[in-house]
Amino acid sequence: MPTNAPLNRKLRMGLIGGGQGAFIGRVHATAAILDNRAALVAGALSSDPAKAKASAPDYDIKPERAYGSYKDMVAAESKLPASERIDFVSVATPNHTHFEIAKAFAEAGFNVMCDKPMTFDLAQAEELAKVVQKTGVVFAVTHNYTGHPLVRQARDMVLGGELGEINAVRACYIQGWLRTRLESENQKQASWRTDPKRSGAAGCFGDIGTHAYNLGRFITGLLPDQVSCHLKTFEKGRALDDYGTAIIRYQNGALGSVTASQITHGRENDISIEIDGTKGSLEWHQEEPNKMYHRVNGKPHQIYTRAGGPYLGKTAGESSRIPSGHPEGYLEAFANIYTAAYNDMVLRSSGQKFDAAKSLYPNVADGVDGMNFIAQCVASSKNGGQWLSLKHALCRV
Repeated sequence: MPTNAPLNRKLRMGLIGGGQGAFIGRVHATAAILDNRAALVAGALSSDPAKAKASAPDYDIKPERAYGSYKDMVAAESKLPASERIDFVSVATPNHTHFEIAKAFAEAGFNVMCDKPMTFDLAQAEELAKVVQKTGVVFAVTHNYTGHPLVRQARDMVLGGELGEINAVRACYIQGWLRTRLESENQKQASWRTDPKRSGAAGCFGDIGTHAYNLGRFITGLLPDQVSCHLKTFEKGRALDDYGTAIIRYQNGALGSVTASQITHGRENDISIEIDGTKGSLEWHQEEPNKMYHRVNGKPHQIYTRAGGPYLGKTAGESSRIPSGHPEGYLEAFANIYTAAYNDMVLRSSGQKFDAAKSLYPNVADGVDGMNFIAQCVASSKNGGQWLSLKHALCRV
């Protein structure tokens, strides 16, 4: 995607998390440099200082910029000349650490790319949003599925009125990797995701249900009104939910559903969404991301393909890097989130204004929205599926 303002250098990136044995940190590091607009120059790669420094060569981070903690990194980078210090930091750590790390860097004036969910609980999200508003930093939440070209095409079609009035949104994220209690075997990814002290109030719904909910919000722009949710833990002894379903009432009268599972045999990362409008419907699946179905009663079904032709809108076209038929996917979608945020970072660095409230990338308001969704789903489930409000003053409108 094109740059909104000139910058005669790459943006300088810092990474928190991503040390040896980690998953999502490497994804962030790869996506961030995919379009050659940033360079990873500093990091605090683990909560273990020794491991943090030992991991630095894996990212070609020089020893003097390999920090033993994020606090050391904030202090040291803040003292560097503006021509050397990092422009932004990527937070790729377990949920319970996001708030303190993101807050420290934002208060120091650094832009932030934060993995989802944005914080451990809603109160932290609300406080972080106020910090971001006060400091004026660029803040993005990596709901990476919004970076897929055809998801952005769907958004343009819906907001452009091609589907008419939206009546229903069905979003699912179905996995099977936690069908057995991997956490009891000290499997790293399972251990923190099923631990209430590190994951938060929800397990499956906080981890992947938020992705499904955010996808519906991103594409349709519909404002949520109320939610009724049922969460369940099917694996005996597990502390957090591993399955759940929520019904959403939107303010325009539409109905939505979010279903998330981590205990469905044979399923990998099947996030999908279907949208029903009065003029047509759309369907998209992340595991086959380069196709989207558009259907209208009485007409042949249409299959949109990424970079497939002039029928694609400007945003989808700019979000594609290679010709159709050559698949793009997870890493490229992640990179599109970064690229959109970079455009605002460049504007900020040159003293120009940017409209954070209308960003293409998920922003801090979307982070609050996600945490509000989790909090209300958990509360609803504890009260037998009671209908609770999803309205929140800090969410994107």
